[in-house]
Amino acid sequence: MTNLDKLIKQFERFPGIGARQAKRFAFHILTLPPEEVEELSRLISTLPLSVTECTRCHRFFSAHSPSHVLCNICDDANRDQSKLMVVERDSDVTALERAGVYDGLYFVLGGTVPILQNPNTGKLRGGALRGAVEAAIQNHLEEIILGFAVNPDGENTARFVERLLVETLIGTSVRISQLGRGLSTGSELEYADPETIKSALRSRY
Repeated sequence: MTNLDKLIKQFERFPGIGARQAKRFAFHILTLPPEEVEELSRLISTLPLSVTECTRCHRFFSAHSPSHVLCNICDDANRDQSKLMVVERDSDVTALERAGVYDGLYFVLGGTVPILQNPNTGKLRGGALRGAVEAAIQNHLEEIILGFAVNPDGENTARFVERLLVETLIGTSVRISQLGRGLSTGSELEYADPETIKSALRSRY
């Protein structure tokens, strides 16, 4: 296998990228000036040094120093501590923040529980979510919002989280809600416009 073939295979591993798009990316790189290829390579290789995972919500963020372990959202005392939204991935947080309609905290689960495949829940941050909820309860948590895609996998993941947190929520008044009307069937938060997200939040149930 040539280096070009290996590069194409790497691109194919990206979420939502098929063989045709992977080839397009690889051949585009071949048309770039050497300095741009070098800059791209440098950015990729140094990314782990400048981006870290928040120890509380587990989203990735650009850290100004190694001592910064919380992202700007978790470190913001003005955020509504009574609400915690559980989402699949970082890009969902980005979409919600861009919409500017949610002021609570987040938890990035790290994936979904597929309904048609053998669920590999070991890759999800289930234990960390329980710990985050336990800590949030001590800080006046009132509501956990499940912000998953409106599709079978998203619904299956919501049920997984509900079962996961049953014992943790015993004896508390914390309620679990889901995004309501606004997100149509098959929709993902990452691609939703601000008005759609706003409507889904208002009609959560």
